[in-house]
Amino acid sequence: MLRITKLTDYATVVLTVLANEPEAVASAAGLAERAGLEAPTVAKVLKPLAQAGLVEAFRGANGGYRLARPASEISLLEIVNAMEGPLGMTECSLHSGTCGIERSCNVRANWRRINDVVADALRGISLAHMLNDTPPDASPLTRKPAGTRAASRGIPARLAAS
Repeated sequence: MLRITKLTDYATVVLTVLANEPEAVASAAGLAERAGLEAPTVAKVLKPLAQAGLVEAFRGANGGYRLARPASEISLLEIVNAMEGPLGMTECSLHSGTCGIERSCNVRANWRRINDVVADALRGISLAHMLNDTPPDASPLTRKPAGTRAASRGIPARLAAS
């Protein structure tokens, strides 16, 4: 099953809390309360988000966190990469030479194409989109397959639309 980790999901929730008040500086404890999460969990997700440049950290009595850029400029792909590392459906989607059957494998190119479709879908959804209950009409998740990069690469519509 393909699934993001709970920490990545929680990171997205924390970021949406920050996105609701983009100019405010919020403490980790305040973010935890507003997100409905435990404070240690929020502290754990804020560290990689800050390292990736998605949030700014401020020290001191009035310290806390805020988005480093507008929510519309932060993609879900950036969030996933910050929390989990580069997106890779399979090991060979990221690096050559990591599989013993690589030379005789006839599915690697297709896994890379699928990896690209998933990355494009995540890149096409911003944190600002996550503030709404419905995805944007022009997102890769709601477009008709005929007009997507997936279709132009020969990926079946059922894979591109899933």
